[in-house]
Amino acid sequence: MFLVVGLGNPGEEYALTRHNIGFMAADKIFSRYNFTPFKSKFEGLLAEGTIDGEKVLLLKPQTFMNLSGNSVAKVASFYKIAPENIIVIHDDKDLALGKIKAKIGGSAGGHNGIKNIDSHLGTEYNRIRIGAGSPQEHHTDTINFVLSRFSKAEKEVLEERLNFVADTINELIKKGIAHYSNIVGMHNTK
Repeated sequence: MFLVVGLGNPGEEYALTRHNIGFMAADKIFSRYNFTPFKSKFEGLLAEGTIDGEKVLLLKPQTFMNLSGNSVAKVASFYKIAPENIIVIHDDKDLALGKIKAKIGGSAGGHNGIKNIDSHLGTEYNRIRIGAGSPQEHHTDTINFVLSRFSKAEKEVLEERLNFVADTINELIKKGIAHYSNIVGMHNTK
């Protein structure tokens, strides 16, 4: 069994902001595969389904970003899901808009949601980072930047990248992070 987590902040005022890229990716995955409707459980919205024959739980924590680990840890503990079967998708302000990176472990890079998950699970889980663009590019501070919305042109780039993640998440589940990282690397060069 796998747990796929999309990070974001709950509430309409945060919908479609840069910090909610993980929620957007989770919604794309939900629409691509056969999942039950999201239910409110474990301080999050949880859906159950299958991807290429593997049972998958899809989670959108509803604890606000800084406490995301509370929800992730509860689901992982209840369903006895090991860190190597957890995939967390999140925004990254240090990557160009839409650029994708995938790896296991590493530093949180200042991302408070990842810091909180690390405090609950350690660092050895799968991460898919999707570039939100940079605050410096937009001449603003980090907090205002990650809570800002995308321009029309940025939305088009992001839409294509989110579709790519949804279309290829099965490769990560079936063949692992090294294989998936190669697919991502080839896609980033397009």
